[in-house]
Amino acid sequence: MPAGERGRPAINGFLNLHKPVGITSMDAVRRVKRITGQRRKVGHAGTLDPLAEGVLPICFGQATRLMELVVSGWKRYRMTVRLGATSNTYDAEGNIEEISNPSWLTRAGIADVIGEFVGEIEQLPPMYSAVKVDGKRLYDLARAGRQIERSPRRVSVRSISIDDVRLPFATFTVECGRGTYLRTIAHDLGQTLGCGAYVTELVRLSCGQFECSGGITPDALEQAAASGNWTSHLHPIDWALRELPAVQVDADRAWAVRHGQTVAVGAVRLDPSDPRLWRIYDPAGVFLALARPEPEGRLAPTRVFDLPEPSPYASAAVPV
Repeated sequence: MPAGERGRPAINGFLNLHKPVGITSMDAVRRVKRITGQRRKVGHAGTLDPLAEGVLPICFGQATRLMELVVSGWKRYRMTVRLGATSNTYDAEGNIEEISNPSWLTRAGIADVIGEFVGEIEQLPPMYSAVKVDGKRLYDLARAGRQIERSPRRVSVRSISIDDVRLPFATFTVECGRGTYLRTIAHDLGQTLGCGAYVTELVRLSCGQFECSGGITPDALEQAAASGNWTSHLHPIDWALRELPAVQVDADRAWAVRHGQTVAVGAVRLDPSDPRLWRIYDPAGVFLALARPEPEGRLAPTRVFDLPEPSPYASAAVPV
């Protein structure tokens, strides 16, 4: 069994943390480290602003190798904006400037323009963001009173629905891809409507396979740690990958996969043009690797893992 810190068994897996309002994502990671006693190989996937709360996937051990994959998945948010005013940070933490009374707005009028922000769109990162320009964070430059030319970024917004309109507030559910700034959507919506807008509340409802309803707060995690069972809230590494197709190979091919070698899985139809990766399990159900499909019915490992125990998610794998 791989050894963890100070000779303890290694901890590998994901924690579905519900980050509260008022702390940064790194603050949340630091608290998780303190609570769990895990100091190395602990990170988060997908940054949340201090104003935002909700799903913040925490990766332990070998799960940190999947952070990029988790971050690249679709995310869903509930966003409340205040219409009729602007903020220099595009949220309630900035300097608020009243623009106009939005009482003339209707739900139908908002719906007429919200579609402009759905699809592949160009977004200008806000000055108060972690984007780097010439090696410096934009928010550091903004706090120093500097405005910098920024290049627009292409982001993907799958859908925006209007949940409620109680002027001057409106609430939306937004499903979007990596790198999308919800604060920018709110600001740009206000500019399009001609009345200004900024985010007052933001909740990340999901991030890939992580759902808000299954999250644990730092306070609840601390209680679980005090009882000695915080690891019961830990998900296996492949829990975050369970929507991907899977195969279970024999002992010889399992050995090859462990050594990074491409293996044939002819009994399964593979499509090299399909961008999805495949999960590979050994005969005992231990998760071995993620692999990309290649011609002639072969899988090429892209990430190989060294895990000690069978996974409950191996049951979905097709024997080959």
